[in-house]
Amino acid sequence: MKPSNLVKPSNLAPLKFADAEKAMRHVFVRDLIIDGYIGIYDHEKQAPQKLCINVDLSVRENAHPLNDDINNVLCYEKIVRNIQTIVGAGHIHLVETLAEQIADMSLQDSRVVKVRVRVEKLEAIPNTTSVGVEIERARRMS
Repeated sequence: MKPSNLVKPSNLAPLKFADAEKAMRHVFVRDLIIDGYIGIYDHEKQAPQKLCINVDLSVRENAHPLNDDINNVLCYEKIVRNIQTIVGAGHIHLVETLAEQIADMSLQDSRVVKVRVRVEKLEAIPNTTSVGVEIERARRMS
Protein backbone atom coordinates (compact mmCIF):
# COMPACT_ATOMS: atom_id res chain seq x y z
CA MET A 1 0.00 0.00 0.00
CA LYS A 2 1.41 3.41 -0.96
CA PRO A 3 1.60 6.15 1.70
CA SER A 4 -1.11 8.76 1.43
CA ASN A 5 -0.21 12.25 0.24
CA LEU A 6 -3.39 13.69 1.68
CA VAL A 7 -3.14 16.61 4.07
CA LYS A 8 -4.55 15.82 7.50
CA PRO A 9 -7.89 17.63 7.75
CA SER A 10 -8.44 20.03 10.63
CA ASN A 11 -10.40 18.64 13.54
CA LEU A 12 -12.20 21.97 13.98
CA ALA A 13 -15.90 21.81 13.28
CA PRO A 14 -16.86 24.57 10.85
CA LEU A 15 -19.10 27.29 12.17
CA LYS A 16 -20.75 30.01 10.15
CA PHE A 17 -18.66 33.08 10.94
CA ALA A 18 -19.01 34.72 7.52
CA ASP A 19 -22.54 35.77 6.61
CA ALA A 20 -23.50 37.81 3.52
CA GLU A 21 -26.94 38.72 4.84
CA LYS A 22 -25.47 40.11 8.06
CA ALA A 23 -22.43 41.67 6.32
CA MET A 24 -19.99 39.56 8.34
CA ARG A 25 -16.49 38.56 7.30
CA HIS A 26 -14.60 35.55 8.72
CA VAL A 27 -11.06 36.39 9.85
CA PHE A 28 -9.02 33.54 11.26
CA VAL A 29 -5.63 32.39 12.54
CA ARG A 30 -4.91 28.68 12.08
CA ASP A 31 -2.47 26.59 14.06
CA LEU A 32 -0.30 29.33 15.57
CA ILE A 33 2.48 27.33 17.28
CA ILE A 34 4.00 29.26 20.15
CA ASP A 35 6.02 28.43 23.26
CA GLY A 36 4.46 29.57 26.51
CA TYR A 37 4.70 29.13 30.24
CA ILE A 38 1.39 27.52 31.14
CA GLY A 39 0.20 24.97 33.66
CA ILE A 40 -0.43 24.34 37.33
CA TYR A 41 2.36 21.85 38.00
CA ASP A 42 5.87 22.77 39.16
CA HIS A 43 7.51 21.19 36.09
CA GLU A 44 5.27 23.35 33.85
CA LYS A 45 6.59 26.47 35.57
CA GLN A 46 10.19 25.58 34.79
CA ALA A 47 10.12 25.40 31.00
CA PRO A 48 7.87 26.64 28.20
CA GLN A 49 5.45 24.29 26.46
CA LYS A 50 4.38 24.16 22.83
CA LEU A 51 0.89 25.56 22.31
CA CYS A 52 -1.31 25.54 19.25
CA ILE A 53 -3.78 28.42 19.05
CA ASN A 54 -6.69 28.84 16.64
CA VAL A 55 -8.89 31.91 16.46
CA ASP A 56 -12.05 32.47 14.40
CA LEU A 57 -13.59 35.95 14.32
CA SER A 58 -16.90 37.11 12.94
CA VAL A 59 -16.17 40.67 11.84
CA ARG A 60 -18.70 43.32 10.84
CA GLU A 61 -17.84 44.50 7.34
CA ASN A 62 -17.25 48.16 6.73
CA ALA A 63 -19.98 49.95 4.76
CA HIS A 64 -17.27 51.77 2.83
CA PRO A 65 -15.22 50.23 0.00
CA LEU A 66 -12.05 48.39 1.03
CA ASN A 67 -9.91 50.38 -1.42
CA ASP A 68 -7.22 47.71 -0.98
CA ASP A 69 -6.26 49.44 2.30
CA ILE A 70 -5.19 47.46 5.39
CA ASN A 71 -6.77 50.12 7.61
CA ASN A 72 -10.20 49.10 6.32
CA VAL A 73 -10.01 45.51 7.57
CA LEU A 74 -9.20 43.59 10.75
CA CYS A 75 -5.51 42.70 10.48
CA TYR A 76 -4.76 39.06 11.36
CA GLU A 77 -1.08 39.95 11.82
CA LYS A 78 -2.14 42.28 14.65
CA ILE A 79 -4.19 39.46 16.19
CA VAL A 80 -1.10 37.21 16.12
CA ARG A 81 1.13 39.90 17.65
CA ASN A 82 -1.43 40.45 20.43
CA ILE A 83 -1.56 36.70 21.15
CA GLN A 84 2.26 36.64 21.31
CA THR A 85 2.15 39.56 23.78
CA ILE A 86 -0.40 37.79 26.00
CA VAL A 87 1.57 34.52 26.01
CA GLY A 88 4.87 36.36 26.55
CA ALA A 89 3.57 38.38 29.51
CA GLY A 90 4.28 35.61 31.99
CA HIS A 91 3.13 32.30 33.41
CA ILE A 92 -0.56 31.41 33.11
CA HIS A 93 -1.98 28.54 35.13
CA LEU A 94 -4.94 27.49 32.97
CA VAL A 95 -5.51 27.13 29.23
CA GLU A 96 -9.00 28.44 29.97
CA THR A 97 -7.47 31.70 31.26
CA LEU A 98 -5.36 32.07 28.13
CA ALA A 99 -8.39 31.43 25.90
CA GLU A 100 -10.42 34.04 27.79
CA GLN A 101 -7.61 36.61 27.51
CA ILE A 102 -7.39 36.05 23.75
CA ALA A 103 -11.17 36.34 23.40
CA ASP A 104 -11.23 39.54 25.48
CA MET A 105 -8.41 41.02 23.38
CA SER A 106 -10.25 40.15 20.17
CA LEU A 107 -13.51 41.72 21.31
CA GLN A 108 -11.76 45.02 22.05
CA ASP A 109 -12.07 45.78 18.33
CA SER A 110 -15.64 47.03 17.92
CA ARG A 111 -15.95 45.30 14.53
CA VAL A 112 -15.59 41.85 16.11
CA VAL A 113 -19.01 40.42 16.88
CA LYS A 114 -18.06 36.85 17.83
CA VAL A 115 -14.82 35.00 18.53
CA ARG A 116 -13.97 31.34 18.96
CA VAL A 117 -10.61 30.47 20.54
CA ARG A 118 -8.99 27.05 20.80
CA VAL A 119 -5.85 26.61 22.93
CA GLU A 120 -4.07 23.27 22.81
CA LYS A 121 -1.08 22.01 24.80
CA LEU A 122 0.84 19.79 22.39
CA GLU A 123 3.12 17.97 24.80
CA ALA A 124 1.20 17.85 28.08
CA ILE A 125 -0.18 14.31 28.08
CA PRO A 126 1.72 11.33 26.64
CA ASN A 127 0.05 9.43 23.79
CA THR A 128 -2.17 12.37 22.80
CA THR A 129 -1.83 14.82 19.94
CA SER A 130 -3.07 17.61 22.16
CA VAL A 131 -5.26 18.60 25.09
CA GLY A 132 -6.91 21.92 25.65
CA VAL A 133 -10.03 24.02 25.55
CA GLU A 134 -12.22 25.81 23.04
CA ILE A 135 -14.47 28.75 23.91
CA GLU A 136 -16.79 31.05 22.01
CA ARG A 137 -17.62 34.57 23.13
CA ALA A 138 -19.85 37.23 21.59
CA ARG A 139 -20.12 40.95 21.94
CA ARG A 140 -22.77 41.92 24.43
CA MET A 141 -25.48 43.87 22.68
CA SER A 142 -26.98 46.63 24.80
